[in-house]
Amino acid sequence: MSSPSISIVTPSLNQAEYLEETLTSVLDQGFESLEYVVVDGGSTDGSIAIIKRHADRLSFWVSEPDRGHADAINKGFGHTTGEIMAWINSSDVYLPWTLRTVAAVFRDVPEAQWVMGVPAYWSDARAVTDINPILRNRYDFLASHRCTLQQESVFWRRPLWDACGGHVSEDMKLACDHELWMRFGQNAPLYHVDSVLAAFRPHLDRRGSAQRKEYLRETRATWERYRSQTSSQDLWRAALVRASDSRAGRVMRAAMRSYDLMNWDRAPRIVFDHASERWAVARQ
Repeated sequence: MSSPSISIVTPSLNQAEYLEETLTSVLDQGFESLEYVVVDGGSTDGSIAIIKRHADRLSFWVSEPDRGHADAINKGFGHTTGEIMAWINSSDVYLPWTLRTVAAVFRDVPEAQWVMGVPAYWSDARAVTDINPILRNRYDFLASHRCTLQQESVFWRRPLWDACGGHVSEDMKLACDHELWMRFGQNAPLYHVDSVLAAFRPHLDRRGSAQRKEYLRETRATWERYRSQTSSQDLWRAALVRASDSRAGRVMRAAMRSYDLMNWDRAPRIVFDHASERWAVARQ
């Protein structure tokens, strides 16, 4: 079975300090069925020279003023056709195995519509640090507007993107990813892959840190909107998740799962089966 095609978009503005490393982390994997698009917002810091050095390996690139982060992402995806989609910001990185692993996961687990790898961080010493396995489902998102995913570790199938409107919200200046995850969660469960697929680089001027209050305001607005569209049963389940968000509560949830009283709270995991040499959904 052939590998699915993958479309990746990188939005960027004045990120020359990091951009080279991001581009090479995608392009140097040698993944044949790749569409890679870079959308630059009109940088003045040397970014264009970096992009031009890699232009022959890009499917499309442009440098022009835009209406912001979400507009750049939507513009980029408008130039793609791949079966699998994702975006990576211009200071984060993929790992050498990322695209091959993602392609194999979606090939082997056809029921998975969107997946996330194990979150990790990337240091200035070019090392993966602070690996932080987490499991999330739609009830975690409904329980708190502070529930987030590591955006660069998330990949999805194009039919899910199309079913959820085929865009990220341009009403969101900072939290367009969070709003998209809320839409995805209404349509399909998130699957967690037991592999590090990307790494986030913390730096002092990153958008989410410099404008933390605005980010949380946007996630709260999104959270309230989607909660208003949610059934009373699902809101009750989200309230139970929130109430059990403590050590004692997690013990209670584990006990309820063991007696088959809380199956709805399970977050499906995809693990590698060495016997068959394929990815598969773990038994829970």
